[in-house]
Amino acid sequence: MKFVLCDEASKDIITIKGELYKYLIKVRRHKLDDEVDLRAKDNLSMLYKYKISSLDAKSLELTLVSSQMLEVKSKNYLHVAWCVIDVKSIEKVLPMLNELGVSRVSFVYCDRSQRNIKLDFVRFERILIASMQQCGRSDMMELDEYKNIKEFLHEFSDVVVFDFCKNPLAFDADFKRVLIGCEGGFSQNEREMLLSQKSFMLDTPMVLRSESAVVAISSKMLL
Repeated sequence: MKFVLCDEASKDIITIKGELYKYLIKVRRHKLDDEVDLRAKDNLSMLYKYKISSLDAKSLELTLVSSQMLEVKSKNYLHVAWCVIDVKSIEKVLPMLNELGVSRVSFVYCDRSQRNIKLDFVRFERILIASMQQCGRSDMMELDEYKNIKEFLHEFSDVVVFDFCKNPLAFDADFKRVLIGCEGGFSQNEREMLLSQKSFMLDTPMVLRSESAVVAISSKMLL
């Protein structure tokens, strides 16, 4: 754990109770005089170091030791437009994308997406916060959704497309926005819509699942 998100971070003294108390003492096994790093959601770039100054059976008190501006984020920008797949698969991959430094994920409903899938952005944010606390990232990944590919293209005409084609991803490829399909790829109507966009493939003989592709592409572009 690199830090804990706490709305009261920046105060000279903080009293911790409830679930956060249980996490710090029961799970992380902190004890008296241990130091704990905190960040506040409304100012993630600031890192606050606290010491556990008192401790009892139900609460602990943190005393501010120091504070500093410390941003931990990717040097590069990548916006992933990801056609909607099963929510459980999305939830497994989100922490990976967060750790890799993806700046923004737009969930795009495509012809082969299951229309009954509802995205829970409140839950997604909880998953991202847990990931940030573990990996140390200090900026929140942006999340949004689009009802179809046409709507997304209308706003982002510079997107490149990952698809079955004859153009392997170049070693020195440089793009900021990529569209990745769901299981089964794009429909014929969608491919016609995407004809004017640049496209690429990954140089592998294996067929990648959508979630494997999004992690592989993000890794290549950001690491």
